[in-house]
Amino acid sequence: MSRTLLGFDYGLKSIGVAVGQELTATARPLLALKASDGVPNWQQIENLLKEWQPALLVVGLPLNMDGTEQDISRRARKFANRLHGRFGLPVELQDERLTTADARARLFEAGGYKALGKDAVDAVSAQLILESWMTEKL
Repeated sequence: MSRTLLGFDYGLKSIGVAVGQELTATARPLLALKASDGVPNWQQIENLLKEWQPALLVVGLPLNMDGTEQDISRRARKFANRLHGRFGLPVELQDERLTTADARARLFEAGGYKALGKDAVDAVSAQLILESWMTEKL
């Protein structure tokens, strides 16, 4: 398979976005979109979908360490449902436990404290969500 995928790290103030390719099972961070209480600028998402033409969208599902859901989990599910409803693309959820900590570690290793901007962390978190989905599914 050689499908393009987009991954999302959902947050109330920012939504990280990454693009991946099933053929190589790799992903790279794109950007972080601003959100207002979890609501993105849907036009920006539509523009990304037009640009990248993904076959599938993967949304990170924030869970507690014991696997239980929290309020933000419900909101991430709602975001995933809205993506599907608005754009008609298949959407899958992926456990995102520890991706933010992993993203911070990767960025710090690459560029020190200066690399730890919120937008960069969110975009790399989206990359890790997408890569973990591909590792499990492909």
